[in-house]
Amino acid sequence: MSEKLRVLVVDDSALMRKLIPQVLQRDPSIEVVGTAMDGSIGLKKIEELRPHVVTLDLDMPRMDGIEMLRQITRKHHVPVIVFSALSERGASVTLKALALGAFDFVTKPQDAASGRLEHIAAELAIKIKVAAASGAPKMIITVPAPRIKPNRRPGLPHTPSRIVAIGVSTGGPNALQYVFSQLPDDFAGCLLVVQHMPEGFTEMFARRLHESSAIEVKEAQSGDLLLAGRALICPGNRHMKVRRLAHGDIAVLVDQPRVNGHRPSVDVLFQSVAQEFGDRAIAVLMTGMGDDGAEGLGAVQAAGGFTLAQSADSCVVDSMPRAAVERGFASRVVSLSGIASVLQAKCIPEKSQTEPAEIAQSEGAIPGDRFSRRRGS
Repeated sequence: MSEKLRVLVVDDSALMRKLIPQVLQRDPSIEVVGTAMDGSIGLKKIEELRPHVVTLDLDMPRMDGIEMLRQITRKHHVPVIVFSALSERGASVTLKALALGAFDFVTKPQDAASGRLEHIAAELAIKIKVAAASGAPKMIITVPAPRIKPNRRPGLPHTPSRIVAIGVSTGGPNALQYVFSQLPDDFAGCLLVVQHMPEGFTEMFARRLHESSAIEVKEAQSGDLLLAGRALICPGNRHMKVRRLAHGDIAVLVDQPRVNGHRPSVDVLFQSVAQEFGDRAIAVLMTGMGDDGAEGLGAVQAAGGFTLAQSADSCVVDSMPRAAVERGFASRVVSLSGIASVLQAKCIPEKSQTEPAEIAQSEGAIPGDRFSRRRGS
């Protein structure tokens, strides 16, 4: 019998220290080996108990979750899943935790005592298993500081040369912030992003992306125009589609059922972009769990668009891009550091431009090779 996954629960609430182990230990592959009421006690228990994964509340007395996470990242290299409150402050501190190296997060129910913790039990168990399999972060992405927005250049065309749809999940906030920070203010494409993230988090996430990049970034609203140099982030708990109209191409938000267990779903966006824009579409599938977006990437490819997958060695979790690559739907596989350069080259209206040499070098050999070998081998 394989070893159980050892989990340490750190939370200042006595109720949560009781309920989280109860719901987790229903999974026979998980063992909660201890609990701690604050960060300083939690650090001692990491040394004593050697857990595979830590679940971490962020709002605690004495040493809070952010400081504990900093020390875990420096000293212990244990993957951390943070518990976040469904509030503006909760969203802000959660995004900070992800930037510091937290593996992922789950939202804490507002009334755990009424049994609502059951609703996130399966999600938490899955993320614990994936975190344990992935281990400590392979790379901490340096998130750029806020930058002053340049004035838009006179005569800059508003009609985008290409529509770039991006799908991303676990590891996405830092990865997207890195890519967006590499794009110039005169980027010729329009970006549409589905990041698996709950309602209430995407507005602040879009704001952080806007502050750290030269392009315009905003949470999408129905009717937003698709403009060059603009990125629209799909709100949590909505799907995003596109529509071509006489007065301009727009984003449309819909409340249809979940797809692949997600709302927003990457597949919904990709399939809509493929249908409306055909060979003007670019689809990018980045780091994340599951296979949402794989079939949609295939739809963009079949419509004549360009498809791109993030390389396994630069993903926090490579399941989403790997699912597309294994089905033959990715035209190209590129490391995180090369994605922005590829997008800039593909969105230049004049096709006479050639791509930088470093892009070809970053792609390496056969795309499938990057996903068939284990990270770190």
